[in-house]
Amino acid sequence: MNAPKIKSVNIDDLIPYALNSRTHSETQINQIAASIKEFGFTNPVLTDSENGIIAGHGRVLAAQKLKLKQVPVIELSHLTNAQKKAYVIADNKLALNSGWDDELLKLEIESLQELEFDTDLLGWEVLPQFTEAPDYSILDDEDVSDVMQDMTDGVKKAIQIEFKHEDYLEAAELVKFWRENGAYVGGMIFNFLKAEKNKL
Repeated sequence: MNAPKIKSVNIDDLIPYALNSRTHSETQINQIAASIKEFGFTNPVLTDSENGIIAGHGRVLAAQKLKLKQVPVIELSHLTNAQKKAYVIADNKLALNSGWDDELLKLEIESLQELEFDTDLLGWEVLPQFTEAPDYSILDDEDVSDVMQDMTDGVKKAIQIEFKHEDYLEAAELVKFWRENGAYVGGMIFNFLKAEKNKL
């Protein structure tokens, strides 16, 4: 398959897709415009053979705000009508399906801040706040009560697992299995199991 060719097209010649379900707020358009101004137009608009926009509606709106006359375009003339409709959705949805490695993101944002780079250009209205999660894996059973104040209600609920008497043997095997595989078993669970064992 031949590499797609990038060409410059007059903005006035581009035709937005009337059924585009992706919305662009004024705030986002301003963010895209700021990104184009800082980095250049690095992501071409995708069109069909008749200059109909398949992907890049937000970029075109931002370019209009910047009063650009032309934008870079890749023509996807090989797509069928069904493929064009699907790609309008897929191009946006696939990007939303990715996630973040919070630890690496934190390091990169901190590095940019040290370089005095304008982090407003990253796309967040408010930068994410990174908090260190408590490391309970180093705790002995008797230490659990010391950190209860640091646990959220959700965490407390998650570890306050009750086993019925008849489940003890299975639970004990699970505890043994996970401890042998290097996992920490919460002290509250373990203490409960010990208490249940004494009842048998």
